[in-house]
Amino acid sequence: MTTTADDVWKLLAELVEAQKETERCFQETERRFQETERVLKEQSLETERRFQETERILKEQSLKTDRQITRVSQEIGNLGGKWGRFVENMVAPACETLFLNRDIRVHQVSQRVRKRLDGKTLEIDVLVTNENHVLVVEVKSSLSVDDVKELIKNLTEFRQFFPEYNQKQLYGAVAGIEIEEGADKYAYRQGLFVLAQRGENVAILNDTEVQPKTW
Repeated sequence: MTTTADDVWKLLAELVEAQKETERCFQETERRFQETERVLKEQSLETERRFQETERILKEQSLKTDRQITRVSQEIGNLGGKWGRFVENMVAPACETLFLNRDIRVHQVSQRVRKRLDGKTLEIDVLVTNENHVLVVEVKSSLSVDDVKELIKNLTEFRQFFPEYNQKQLYGAVAGIEIEEGADKYAYRQGLFVLAQRGENVAILNDTEVQPKTW
């Protein structure tokens, strides 16, 4: 079969048309790619916007929660301080007569006695004195073993802060509305008086035969 000039031109025309179609397909593919890229970019921007909005909300909520925690902590602290003063105000008057049957006459009862020495501070909840004795009372709404240990530490440092009592016999006592398990027994073993609420009154829990430790 002989190929004529017309056949060649026809083939060239078909080739040109095929190239045009390929170009159209390429352009359409490019358009779709750009559209897909645009959609993905918009989605990415929307995702980023939502993420930032979520982060902002969480940050605001965290700040709000922190403020609430701070406020509640302050209220609890204020309540604890008021409750602590209430307990001290109950124990201090009782000390005026409580130690008479332990041969300790009371001449003076002071509350919240504080002394500073070399940058350190020693604070006594209740201080009971007479001409021969001085009694340091640690008062807690709920008495723990750690509270007893804290009093013992204060007793060992007491004469450094209060040398005016060096000639007096020094005793220690712990008092609590509630006493955690083991705290009273630990205090007994350390030679301390243990005071607690009994009905409407405050009482000494130690046996009368037990002699307190002199510090």
